[in-house]
Amino acid sequence: MTTQVLPKVNSLGDWASLAFEKHFQKTLKHEPEVLKDRDPEELHQMRVGMRRLRSAAQGFRPVVTLPKAAQDQKIGKIARCLGGLRDLDVLLEALENRYKPNLPTLEQVELDKAMQQLRKQRRQAFKKVRAILGDKSYLMLKQKLQEWLDSPIYTDISLLPIQEVLPDLLLPEISQLFLHPGWLVGAEKEDLETSDNQDFLLQKTNSKYQVIKINNETSAINISDTEEENLHSLRKEVKRVRYQMSLFTEFYGPTYEAYLKDMKELQEYLGDIQDSAVLREFMENILQSNIDKVLPNLAMQLKQSREKALRKWQVLQRRYLNIQVRQNFRSELLRPVT
Repeated sequence: MTTQVLPKVNSLGDWASLAFEKHFQKTLKHEPEVLKDRDPEELHQMRVGMRRLRSAAQGFRPVVTLPKAAQDQKIGKIARCLGGLRDLDVLLEALENRYKPNLPTLEQVELDKAMQQLRKQRRQAFKKVRAILGDKSYLMLKQKLQEWLDSPIYTDISLLPIQEVLPDLLLPEISQLFLHPGWLVGAEKEDLETSDNQDFLLQKTNSKYQVIKINNETSAINISDTEEENLHSLRKEVKRVRYQMSLFTEFYGPTYEAYLKDMKELQEYLGDIQDSAVLREFMENILQSNIDKVLPNLAMQLKQSREKALRKWQVLQRRYLNIQVRQNFRSELLRPVT
C-alpha cells in the first residue's frame, strides 16, 4: 500500500496552480473522444473543463501572470465553440427523449422533420469544433499553459496565506451577483405597512418604504423580453460564482456547501427556463411557423416545463431577496477554516 503525498498548498499561488492543473488536465483528458464524436458526455465534460479553466483564469487574475495565448479571453473562445455544439446536443436529447414520446403520431412526424434540420446544424457545429481544436491558437493555448504550469509566474500577493485572502477573492464575486437586476424579475412591490414580512430588501421611494414581494404561486408568470435577457445574464453570473466557489470547498464547512448547492440549483432552474425559450425559437425558425399551430401539444409541454422551472426559480429568488440570507452568506465567506 502506497501513501499518496498531497501537494503543499498553503499560499494563494499554490492553490491557483492546483486549480489550473486540475481543470487543464480534465480538458485534455476528454479532447480525443470529443474529436471522435461518439459520446455527447465527452463533449459536456470537456466544455465543463474549459469553463472552469476560464473561471480560474478570471478568479485568480490578481494572483497569476498568464501568457497572452492562455488568458481567459482565449479560453472563452474555445469554450463558446464547444458550447454551441453542446447546446444542440441538449436540444436534440430533450426533443427525442423528453417531449417526442408524449406527442401524438402526427406531431411526432413533424418533429422528426425538424430534428433532421437540427442534426444538419449539429454536423456543421461539429465541423467548427474540429477545426478550432486543430487551430494554431488552441494548440498555442495548450502549449503556453503547460509551460506556465511547469514554471508558474505569480504576482506578489501570491505569497499570502490563502485563508487570509479568501474573503477578498470571494466577496466581490458575491456582491456582483447580488447586485444583478435579474433578481427582481417577476417581483412586485408592496407597501411595507400592509406587508407581514419585513425581511425582504427594502427600498425608499419618496420617503415611503416598500418591500419586494414575489408573485403568488397561483398567478401567471409573465416576463418581458428585457426580463428574459436579465434572467439569462443572471444565470451566467450564478455559474461564474458557482465555479469560483467550487475551487475553495476545502476551506469551508457544510453551510458553505449549502450555498454552493443553491448556486447549482439556480443555474439549473434558470437554464431550464432558457432552454424552453431556445427550443421554441429553434423549432419556429426551422418550421417557419408558429408551433402553437403546427405542434400544439409540444407547445403546451414547453409552456408547462417553463412554468415549472419558473416556480422553482422563484423559491430561490425569494430566499436570496431576503436580506438576512444575504448577510449570512457574506458572513460565511469571512470565516474560512484555518
